[in-house]
Amino acid sequence: MSEIIPTREDAWKLLNEYNSNDALLKHALAVEAAMRYQARKHGEDEEVWGVIGLIHDLDYERYPQRHCEVTREILEERQWPAAYIRAALSHGWGICTDLEPQTLLEKTLYAIDELTGFVTACALVRPSRSVSDLEVKSVRKKWKAKQFAAGVDRELVERGAGMLGVELNDLIQDVILAMREVSDELGL
Repeated sequence: MSEIIPTREDAWKLLNEYNSNDALLKHALAVEAAMRYQARKHGEDEEVWGVIGLIHDLDYERYPQRHCEVTREILEERQWPAAYIRAALSHGWGICTDLEPQTLLEKTLYAIDELTGFVTACALVRPSRSVSDLEVKSVRKKWKAKQFAAGVDRELVERGAGMLGVELNDLIQDVILAMREVSDELGL
């Protein structure tokens, strides 16, 4: 059997087959938006980057103890391209996989995954509850408050920014701008 080239529609359908939690679905949409934004910025294939961003946490709701492992099984069973599978799994490097991000796509996913969650948390505590008026300086202020969004691994995000060779402030700005593009879908 040959690999299929999945579309966004394929990825969304698959994501919804394995996930019903609204917060997880919105997280997937935020990561997709950030990946698409970065793909455009770097002249890469926006569709590929977006699809991978959308399905990166495919198995998390049902199989949190086997996160990434089940994603691999699901995607291989459906003949997804090996590069898509590797990219999705590499976001778990050092946590649940040993696949170190190598490509620009993989490093970007690794860097922005948790950052989208942090930006969401920052937006939700604003009076507007929106990313529309969220600024980098507000995110950086919350970044220093370790008790705020304590589940976000700040060192992982910083390591990802380092892998990309970008300043954390620039990465935060890009994620905010990307999330503004889909703010209605995110409820932000």
